[in-house]
Amino acid sequence: MADVNRGNRPLSPHLTIYKPQMTSMTSIFVRLTGNALIVAALMIVWWFLAAATGPEAFETADAFVRSWFGDLVLFLSVWALWYHLLGGLRHLIWDSGYGLDLETSYTMGYVMIIGSVLLTIFTAIVV
Repeated sequence: MADVNRGNRPLSPHLTIYKPQMTSMTSIFVRLTGNALIVAALMIVWWFLAAATGPEAFETADAFVRSWFGDLVLFLSVWALWYHLLGGLRHLIWDSGYGLDLETSYTMGYVMIIGSVLLTIFTAIVV
């Protein structure tokens, strides 16, 4: 039998209704940084491959890697690496059954964000 009240029911919630949460946003960025690290790894592999190929190929790759854009990609890759690492540690903590309450989850999200920025700056200064 057909549902006669179908038009009177509310629509299911959509992304425009939900407020972004710290846990969902940090999880999305962990996935994005993981994919961005693949692109940076391909750039480094290209650099090594060009070094093995010959001086002309290495000159081209080295000019790209040492350009302002290459420096920016590598700097952002360092941030992505730290962020992805801290996200993985957060998930290990969650997998062990700790930090699952809302307040601790938000705190760990802020620690991920601030910690990754501070660790990136520290890495850039030291290296």
